[in-house]
Amino acid sequence: MKIQIINGPNLNLLGQREPGIYGSATMESCMEQLRKRYPEVQIDYYQSNVEGELINKMQEVGFFGGYDGIVLNAGAYTHTSVALGDCIRSLRCPVIEVHISNVHRREEYRHRSMISAACQGVICGFGLDSYRLGVEAILEVSGKR
Repeated sequence: MKIQIINGPNLNLLGQREPGIYGSATMESCMEQLRKRYPEVQIDYYQSNVEGELINKMQEVGFFGGYDGIVLNAGAYTHTSVALGDCIRSLRCPVIEVHISNVHRREEYRHRSMISAACQGVICGFGLDSYRLGVEAILEVSGKR
């Protein structure tokens, strides 16, 4: 079982950026916890601030790479990127959209996602635990639970 976690722009600053919204834990600590909790699953991590690099990575793992699923936090690209939505629709594995904060409790422009309709499901508002819930969702939809 292989799951790819992909983070978009500014999520490389987790633990430092706006801790009132995103918390003070780092993505490294989140990954460590996920790998301990699911030792039977290969969980890989990728982050980029560049939209085209996110698309390249999703195609690499979700079309050509034989991954069982992708947990995607597209950051602000969630609200602007038709290209990410098109990419997700082309993949051979499910994609779970996740957000650390509850985007519906934030600015109006964050209430609209350009990728949700292409994803298997959406999880938001549970802090870094949103990633664990995303992994659980992949395990569930893949039938490997």
